[in-house]
Formats: sequence, C-alpha cells, structure tokens
Amino acid sequence: MARHVPPAPTEGELAILNILWQQGASTVRQVHESLRGNGNTRYTTTLKQLQVMAEKRLVDRDDSQKSHVYSAAIEESGTKRTLVAGVIDRVFDGSVQKMVLHALEARDIADEELDEIKRMLVEREKRK
Repeated sequence: MARHVPPAPTEGELAILNILWQQGASTVRQVHESLRGNGNTRYTTTLKQLQVMAEKRLVDRDDSQKSHVYSAAIEESGTKRTLVAGVIDRVFDGSVQKMVLHALEARDIADEELDEIKRMLVEREKRK
C-alpha cells in the first residue's frame, strides 16, 4: 500500500506546526493563544485551519476529550529539510553555497552561532 505524503504546509500551517512541535499536543485554545503574538487571528480561524490540516494529514486530532487536542502528524526535521531543499532548488538554482552566503548576509549572526556552524562543518567533513 502506498504511503500518504502530505502536501507541503503553507506559511500559516507551518506557524501552527512550529507551535505543536515546540509545545507538543495542544488544544485549539492553546494553539490560538500562541498564535496571537503573530497578529489578530480569530479563534474560529485557528479552529478551521486545524480542521483543514487534519484533513490534509498534517496534524492528528484526539477526540477522546471534551476539547479536541491536536498534535503534529509530520516530523519536524524531515519537513524542514524538504522545505529547505525546495528553497535551494527554486531560489538558488540548487546551490547550497549560494543559499548559505545569502543567509549569512541577510542577518546579523552572533559569534557563538558562527562558531557552532564552523564546528558543524568540521564534523561533517570528518564524516565524509
């Protein structure tokens, strides 16, 4: 039997997934409260978006309690890897080097973060 591959999440769906990945299983109210910092989202909009995401199999819904509890149905690292690969292909003509250079130029980076990136590059080189 073929495995269902959910579609890539939209920007709004990704915001909800990030909340679920960080907080774990959450009620609509908890997700809504976390989203409120991102603008003026209505509770009913959050509910509808979670319902659509459940239909797309991006989230799972637990109906066993009075309040519906949602959890991410897709893995965080795999989803982010796929999204980044798509950006590399579409925006940077498949060049990881171009993507990294643009990322480093786009934002200020703390020395500690830059040191960690260097360490990770050395570790990756050792594994080759």
